[in-house]
Amino acid sequence: MNHNKIIQILLIEDNPGDIYLMTSELKQLSISNKLHVAVDGQEAMDFLEAVKNKDRHAPDVIILDLNLPRVDGREVFECIKSDPLLREVPLIIVSASDEQAEFIQKYNQGTNAFIKKTNSLKSFHLLIEEVNNFIQRNIVKDNNK
Repeated sequence: MNHNKIIQILLIEDNPGDIYLMTSELKQLSISNKLHVAVDGQEAMDFLEAVKNKDRHAPDVIILDLNLPRVDGREVFECIKSDPLLREVPLIIVSASDEQAEFIQKYNQGTNAFIKKTNSLKSFHLLIEEVNNFIQRNIVKDNNK
């Protein structure tokens, strides 16, 4: 088993509070991880373009908020799902809106998980726990094969 693999996580999130909490919580995980943060849709598109151009490695998992400034998260979603390399990267959508859950169901293009955000700290811990469990089941397990 390769426990030394550092899981590369791309967090696409514009809320500074959520970024801070996510960063803090991910440091507590039992898996080694490196967090890359894009604070808006344009930064995310630039990161993904660098992956497509092979200027940077693809992340092991993408956590995407759909409500983003500059470039909407739905466009980022379409960019990910329309690219042969990026569509293979596990994608977790986090959103405060139920409408976005419907968006994901409507398009059902390989989103691996949808997690609803709330304003409660307890709920945020549960969100991180779900992200951790997802990574453990789907990424760490696959890397140990």
